Amino acid sequence: MRWLLNVIYVFAITVAFPLLLYRRLVHGKYREGWKEKLFGSVPLRRGNRTCVWLHAVSVGEVLQLKTILPSIRRKHPDVEFVISTTSSTGQAVARRTFPDEQTCYFPFDFSWAVQRAIRRIRPSAIVLVELELWPNLIAEADRAGVPLGLINGRISERSYRGYLRISRLMKRILPRIRFFAVQSDSYAQRLIHLGAPPERVSVTGSVKFDCVESDRRNPRTEELRKSFGIADEETVFIAGSTQAPEERYAVATWLALRDEFPGLRLILVPRHQERFDEVADLVARHGLSLVRRSRLLNVTVASAKSQSAVVRKGTQPKLDDRSVLLLDTLGELCACWGLADIAFVGGSLTNRGGQNMIEPAAYGSAVLFGPNTRNFQDVVDLLLAHGAAQTVHNDAELTAAVRNLLEHRDIAAHQGATAQRLVAEQQGATERTAAVICRLIDKDVTSVSFAA
Repeated sequence: MRWLLNVIYVFAITVAFPLLLYRRLVHGKYREGWKEKLFGSVPLRRGNRTCVWLHAVSVGEVLQLKTILPSIRRKHPDVEFVISTTSSTGQAVARRTFPDEQTCYFPFDFSWAVQRAIRRIRPSAIVLVELELWPNLIAEADRAGVPLGLINGRISERSYRGYLRISRLMKRILPRIRFFAVQSDSYAQRLIHLGAPPERVSVTGSVKFDCVESDRRNPRTEELRKSFGIADEETVFIAGSTQAPEERYAVATWLALRDEFPGLRLILVPRHQERFDEVADLVARHGLSLVRRSRLLNVTVASAKSQSAVVRKGTQPKLDDRSVLLLDTLGELCACWGLADIAFVGGSLTNRGGQNMIEPAAYGSAVLFGPNTRNFQDVVDLLLAHGAAQTVHNDAELTAAVRNLLEHRDIAAHQGATAQRLVAEQQGATERTAAVICRLIDKDVTSVSFAA
């Protein structure tokens, strides 16, 4: 089976190679980690301490680990963590968030790559965040005697239908996973139907509810407020985790309302860093002034070194309430949501399936999103059932919804307060998830073998 999978993977990469090359040359993607991805040449771990290898695909999954790792360490102070990611943005955030832990790129699911990675890391356990079911990795971990589990598991309706098409394969690999800690009952039932042993499936809730900040006056949010020059009395509309054409819709909404509602500020936060310049160009084509967070940071750094150098280079942006603000840095969206009075969560008017709306909800923002939210369906159902969010279906509805919230501040405040309360009521998944992982590594791991 593994060699058949290897052939399929090689074929898929060969077919995708022109697109990968184009994105590397044009957008600067896929420049790092090829030895780790293709050959499993991850950094060699030294020593024989208990080690948990956690795989977090990208930024969102990495940030979920911020609360889990300390919870595990309270019971296992000497445990080592290795954190792998698939995306370069996830890798950058992992290195910055966990500077004392070993980080690496996750190997492609070639049998030789995952074999070598397991030998070099020598994990006591492997933990996958959300849903990353790679057959060769699961098989090689099982062969080496390394227990493997899934935390914060979720499986959308769309993914579920896809896995049903390969149900025979799923029934072979899922029983090799030691535990499934999932976010909801519906996700649990889907995994059981696909072949997960029922006794290994537990509903621990979503760690994302625990990872969020709810204090708008936290230092990181306050620093962003000061950096962007936002006054307390101004109203902030944020379009975050956006894809094209959602930024265009947000700009159109702001232009339609800014004269009617003075002090309305707009912050754009594209989902992917390779689109930062594209969004900046979009703003420029509208003839609008733009303030980029990255430029503000450059000014801050340069000012500490030489104020004259800043003036000479002309990098100081003009800050005024008619400027569009662009958050073009990594790992700051969570803090930025704390500025939002009205929050549109992107990837939902496209076919992306939506992005994390828990963060703005935790701050008490009036949350809006499009109809395509399959990636967070349980969260969406919860918010909508309690009137804690609104769905918009197009650009016109986005403008109308923002206008209504600006005209009826009491409605916006009630919606935000309800959302914040619901998030608080869902918290506690971190401790339940950490307990499951601790039970796994508490067991005897002397049978683990890392022979070639």
